[in-house]
Amino acid sequence: MSALNRNTCRRLKKLQQIPSVWEGDRRPLLGFGEDEEDSDGSSECILWVDGSEGIVRAMDVVPQEMGPEATVRTLLRSMEHPQSPARPARPAKIVVRDRELQFFLRGVLQELEITIDYVPELPLIDELFRGFEEVALLRQPKLPPQYADILIAKAYDIWQIEPWESLADHQILAIELNRWDTETLYVSVMGMLGMEYGVLLYRSIDSLKRFRASVLAQESLAAMEQAFLAQDCLFITYGRADENSDRVDSDSEDMDLADLPISAIAPNFGTVHPLEGMRPFLYEEEALVIYIALESLHRFFRTCYRQLADDTLPDISKRYRIPVPLEPELKPTVSVKSDRLEPESKSTISVKVTTLPELSAELLEMVEMAEQEDLDDEDEDEDDFEEMSPPLRDDLVPKDAFLSLGMITWEMVESLRSGVDFYQSIDVQATGEGLPVVLIQTTRPKAKSLIEQLKIAGGIKCIGFNPGEDPSIGDRYDLGILQTEDSSLYLFGEFPEADPTHIAARKKWDQRCKKNKGYCALIVAKGLTGASRGNPQPNDMMAMFEARSISTKELGLGLLQLMPVFDLE
Repeated sequence: MSALNRNTCRRLKKLQQIPSVWEGDRRPLLGFGEDEEDSDGSSECILWVDGSEGIVRAMDVVPQEMGPEATVRTLLRSMEHPQSPARPARPAKIVVRDRELQFFLRGVLQELEITIDYVPELPLIDELFRGFEEVALLRQPKLPPQYADILIAKAYDIWQIEPWESLADHQILAIELNRWDTETLYVSVMGMLGMEYGVLLYRSIDSLKRFRASVLAQESLAAMEQAFLAQDCLFITYGRADENSDRVDSDSEDMDLADLPISAIAPNFGTVHPLEGMRPFLYEEEALVIYIALESLHRFFRTCYRQLADDTLPDISKRYRIPVPLEPELKPTVSVKSDRLEPESKSTISVKVTTLPELSAELLEMVEMAEQEDLDDEDEDEDDFEEMSPPLRDDLVPKDAFLSLGMITWEMVESLRSGVDFYQSIDVQATGEGLPVVLIQTTRPKAKSLIEQLKIAGGIKCIGFNPGEDPSIGDRYDLGILQTEDSSLYLFGEFPEADPTHIAARKKWDQRCKKNKGYCALIVAKGLTGASRGNPQPNDMMAMFEARSISTKELGLGLLQLMPVFDLE
């Protein structure tokens, strides 16, 4: 058993000893913690109260597995640094309802001249915990109990159909409900960039436009927060089921939720309103509206996913009759603008889902204008340094990406041509044992960004290698280089010249390229943080760029030297 050191004992004995009886106890939170992790009994509340004065002197919430020392720490704080209006003091007597705690405190506090007694009941603490439990019963649940299961199940249905694979966040759908004081919801799907996944259900087009304009304006943090809170929408977002855990993966910032199993995904619901702010829970009518909207989206994507495959949003309108589960006792509100063809019953609702190509084009134009302004600003900043710009860029491949040189069979080539999200063809002829490839594996968001950068550059023209050196330490490298159709040169890898693994891989690369009449390819894959890290499977491969191999002589760069980088700011 640990004991108080002598300095602490002398300090505590200097406190005035008052003729009061203090109650002390620790109990499971059992449903009245602020977070779900505190409401399942995994945490405990420690209370020390002055029974004579009827005031709480100190309170702590600690993990259940924490020992009795935590109770002593809270007690010492209640003596030296109590909560207002209590003053520092030492009690004459302490009562607890736990025999083990009584014996522990007797041993620890034996020099402080405090009587430690056992009592079967603690009236004041019992009353406080009853009050806590009453507050817990009155607290609004995150989802109305009667809708919680079906709403979460429908959220997982949406996750599995992956609407963000078909729609960008500027491609808007309209869902006409005309029920429960809601006429039309305007849907924006998040997730195509692999950063945030969710569905935003705006109650008005103006709210949607205002928020997107604020985001594109790249305003201050305070202005962005104000713009966020000015939205008028319901939302469902997805996060990691264990995101509140104390365990944080080293690469969690780069983790793409799409690489995780569905059991590791958790949906979250809420609403944002200019006057209410953000609310991370739903009332009955809101939960029902979101459920009907998600069911409508689920049916729409199941029936129209082929039509949504193109970059341009087509003009589609579908109507669905959806069962209404446990309808609230409200008089339905029907808009005069409703064009329903048949009457509604209390048990079903007719919902119309429509694409909005014109609005989507307008939002895309806003994005393109903002990007062009950024490019113009960058061009102005770079004019003075244009002559100093190096011929070789290193901003294409993420620094933590997995790189390898290898080969894939012609059967796999045929499979990937139709199976990847993006394919660049140069009519490669099947000769030799297979196609030599450079494989870059990164996270899904970074893979999408890399692919988009190559697409903007017109695709890959050729792949080659060039010697390089770091003159400061004398190391020499074999530099992997991609040339795009706009003549830009990108560094994709720095391989030590003396590395036997790379020497062997480079030798096979040259041999295979020669047998294939110079044909090769670049494959971009996701899954860097998943189970297939370092060994991507075909379903991880997102793009294949067929290209020509190019010799060092044809590149004509000579020996490239690493130059020191100076901060110009």
